[in-house]
Amino acid sequence: MKSIQLSITGMKCGGCVNTVEKILNNSDGIENVSVNLLTESAYFETSHKHIEIDSILENLKENGFPSKIYINDFSKKINQAELEKKKKWNNQWKKLTFALLLLLFSGLGHLAEGKYLNFPILGNIFFHASLATLALLFPGRGIIINGFKSFIKNRPDMDSLVALGVTSAYITSLLSLIFPTSGFPCFFNEPVMLLGFILIGRFLEERARYQTGSSISELLDLQPEMANIYAENNQIKAIRVNTLKPDQEIQVLAGDRVPADCIVTQGHSYVDVSHITGESKPIEIKEGENLSSGSLNLNSTLRLKVQKVGGDSSLAKLVSLIESVNANKPPIQRIADKIAGKFTYFVLIFATLSFFFWWKWAEHIWPDLLSHNNHQFIINSSHTLHNSLGSNAENFLSLAIQLSIAVLVIACPCALGLATPTVITVASGKAAKKGVLFKGGDKIEMASKINHIIFDKTGTLTKGQPFIVDYKNSNDNSFLLRIAASLEKESRHPIANALIQEAQKQNLNLFPIKKIVTHSGRGISGELDSIDGLINIGNIEWLLSKGIIMDSNAKKIIENKDSQTNTIIGVSIKDKILGFILFGDLLRDDSIQTVQNLREKKFKINILSGDRKQTVLALAKKIGCKETEVKWDLLPQMKLKIIENLKIKNKIAMIGDGINDVPALASSDLGIAVGSGTQIAKANADVVLMGDQLNGLPYALNLAKKTIRKIKQNLIWAFGYNLLAIPIAAGILFPKYGILLTPSIAALLMASSSITVVINALSLD
Repeated sequence: MKSIQLSITGMKCGGCVNTVEKILNNSDGIENVSVNLLTESAYFETSHKHIEIDSILENLKENGFPSKIYINDFSKKINQAELEKKKKWNNQWKKLTFALLLLLFSGLGHLAEGKYLNFPILGNIFFHASLATLALLFPGRGIIINGFKSFIKNRPDMDSLVALGVTSAYITSLLSLIFPTSGFPCFFNEPVMLLGFILIGRFLEERARYQTGSSISELLDLQPEMANIYAENNQIKAIRVNTLKPDQEIQVLAGDRVPADCIVTQGHSYVDVSHITGESKPIEIKEGENLSSGSLNLNSTLRLKVQKVGGDSSLAKLVSLIESVNANKPPIQRIADKIAGKFTYFVLIFATLSFFFWWKWAEHIWPDLLSHNNHQFIINSSHTLHNSLGSNAENFLSLAIQLSIAVLVIACPCALGLATPTVITVASGKAAKKGVLFKGGDKIEMASKINHIIFDKTGTLTKGQPFIVDYKNSNDNSFLLRIAASLEKESRHPIANALIQEAQKQNLNLFPIKKIVTHSGRGISGELDSIDGLINIGNIEWLLSKGIIMDSNAKKIIENKDSQTNTIIGVSIKDKILGFILFGDLLRDDSIQTVQNLREKKFKINILSGDRKQTVLALAKKIGCKETEVKWDLLPQMKLKIIENLKIKNKIAMIGDGINDVPALASSDLGIAVGSGTQIAKANADVVLMGDQLNGLPYALNLAKKTIRKIKQNLIWAFGYNLLAIPIAAGILFPKYGILLTPSIAALLMASSSITVVINALSLD
C-alpha cells in the first residue's frame, strides 16, 4: 500500500470533512481515507500503481475543494509553509478590513438614524442598501458562491447556512425597499453585521488554529538556512542547507544548530537535543558519535561529516510524523464528523419548519403576540428603517423570515468539526517536545484508557547495554569470547553487541560464519570456519534442552549466587560446555521513579522477561515490584499468551525495545517502544519514547487522559451550544419571555463557539 497526502482548501466545517471523505472513498483504488479539518489535509492509501490522481484532484476541485499533492520536500516545506501562511493572512486581512469598514459605517448609520449624529446621509435607507450590496459583492462573495455551490450539489456546509442567511436578509430587505406595501421587513444592516462578525470569528479562529500547530513551526525553525562546509584546503564556505550532500564535511560553531544528520569527525562539545528526546540536560558529544539535525551545539566548534540531509534527516522525519498524527482519527472524532456531516441538513429542515410555524401557525396560537407585545427584548431597535429581528415585526411573515434567518446563522458545525483535531494537534505537539511520539489520534485515545502496564526488562528498565562481568568454567577466556563474538556478530541483540565490543577491545580476530540459526528469546546456533562441530550460545535452560552435558563444576557455577543475579549465557561445541559468560546491565536512571509514579496513578505493573528467575527478581526488588508481578524465562510467544489473557479484563500497554518484543507490542492495546531500542520495535509501536528516558511514559499517559477530557469538553460545548442556541434563535422564548436574537448577534455567537473550542484546546497543559 502506498500512502498519499493531499493539501485541501475550502473546508470550513465537519460537513465539509464528511463530503471530502465521501469523494475520496468513492474513488477507485483508494482505502483508509482520513480527512483533517484543522490541518486542511487528507490521507489515504492505494494499492494501484497507476491511480488516476489527476481525476481525483479535478473531482475535488469541482466540488469546491481545490487540492494538490502534499510536497514532503523538507527544504521546500520550510519556505512554502511561511509563504502560504503570509498569503493566507494577507487575504484574510483584506477581507476583514473591508468588512470592518462596512460594519463601522453601518454602526454610524444607526447612530445617525437615532439622531445621535448629525449626518442624515448615514441614516438614509439607500446608503444602508449600498453597504449591504458591497458586503455581499466583496468580503462575502467567496462565502456566498461556495455556499450556494455546495447547496446545489446537495452537500450543504457552513458556508451554505451563512449564504442562505445573508442572501435571505438582503433579498427580503430589497423587496421591502422596492415594494414598501409588501409587509416584508427591511434590515440591510443585518447582512453587513452578519458578514462582519463571521469574518472576525474566522480570522480569530484561524489565528487560534495556527497556534495549535505551533510545535511544527518551532521544529521547522530548528533547521538553519545556511551551513559552513570545508572546501579546498580546508577553507570555510557558506552554502544554503538545501544544497548540502552526504559525505560533505561541515563546521558547526558554538551556538549554531546542526543542519543535517552527521557524525563527529573532530571536536568535543556539549549539545542540546531536547527537541528530539525531551532530555533537558545537554549531552556530551565526542569524536565518532552521531548528531541529529536541529541539535544545538553549546560550547565548542565541531567538525562533522554529513550522513543524511533534507527529508531523510531525523528532524524532517520527526516533523512528518507529527504532521501525520491526525491521519488516524480517534473513534470519538469519526462519530463527531459523521454527525457534523448530517448536521447542516438538520439545520436547514429546522429553519424551514421554524419559518412555516411562525408564518402559518403561530398566529392561531398567540393571536395578540405582535400587536400587544410589551416584553423587553435583548435587542430592541426603535429605528424605523431597520427593524431588528422580530422585536418590531409588524406581521408574522416578517417574524418568520427573520427567525429562520437567525436559525441558519447561529448553527455551528464548525465547532463540531474542530472539537477533536484541535486538541489532538496541541497534544501531539506538546508530547513531541517531551520526547514522546504518538502515531495517531487513535493511539492517544487508547493511551487514555490504559490501566495495566507491562515492562520488558533488558533494554527497557535497564539501559540495554550489557557488559561482561566475568567468565566461568573456561580454560581460555579469550577463545571463549572469540567463539561467542564470531557467531553473534550478525545479531543485533544487546548481548551480541557487548561480546563484539569486548572482542574488538582485545583485538581478537573473529572466525567467519558458515551457518547460523537464531532461536528467538533462547539463543543462537551455527558453525564457524576452523571450528569442528555445532556451536550453541544461549541461556542455560535452552542448552540443557539441546542435550548439552553439564559437569559438576558447571552446575555449581549455575547455582552460584553471583551467577544467579547476573545474566548468564553458556557456550558449547558439539554437546560439551565450553564455558559461561556473565553479563551485568545497569538500571535506567529513571526506572525506579517511573514505576513509582505509575503506581501512584493506580496503574497495575508487570515485568515480563526472558531472563533467569534470580536476575529478574533482583531487578524487581530494586524497582519495588513483588514476585507475583514478574515473570521470567519467557519466550516471545509466552509473553504474547500472557498479554492476551490480561487483555480480557484490562487495557494493556506493553513497553519494550527489542526484536523479540515486537509480537507483544503488536498484540497489546498500546505498544510503546523505547527510542534507544531497535528500529523494528519502534516501527511496530503505537508510541515511541525518544532518547534514553522512561519518565516520558507517565507524562504521555497523563497527557492522553487530559486530551480526551478536553475533547469531551469541546464536544459537549459544541453539541450543547447548538442544542440551546438553535431553539432560542427560532424564538422558543419569545411568546413567554420576549427573548429574541438578531441575525447579527446570532453570527457573533456562532463565531464565538468555534473560537471557544480552539481556545479550550490551547489551554491543554
